[in-house]
Amino acid sequence: MATQFVVQLRNRPGALAEFARKLAARGIDIVNIAGGGMGDVGYAIVTTSDEAKTRQVLRASGHLFAEGQPVIVEIEDRPGELASVTERLADAGINIEGVVLVGRSPATVEVAITVDDPAHARRALGLET
Repeated sequence: MATQFVVQLRNRPGALAEFARKLAARGIDIVNIAGGGMGDVGYAIVTTSDEAKTRQVLRASGHLFAEGQPVIVEIEDRPGELASVTERLADAGINIEGVVLVGRSPATVEVAITVDDPAHARRALGLET
């Protein structure tokens, strides 16, 4: 999967629209997106069609952001499975910066998790071969 950007926005009407418009003005397509906000802080988690241009837009606009290659995890689609995965990451001292659901089958979901140490996360989750 492409680089995932976790972008801090102001939690106010129009903030996401402004961010999306800045990307569009540079010809950047949003491939995946999730987001939210509370209080004064909002965020968007995005993958785009052009990582280098996205980085340029973020820096030029002064947005705080984190980026990384997400760890892709397929989990059973039942209560508690996401809790189990994220607890394993927490127990390994790995900080989660963003999570996006990127796929679904009848029995599983696929999530892209941006973390502060992808290699350590893969080991903690038993994804290393």
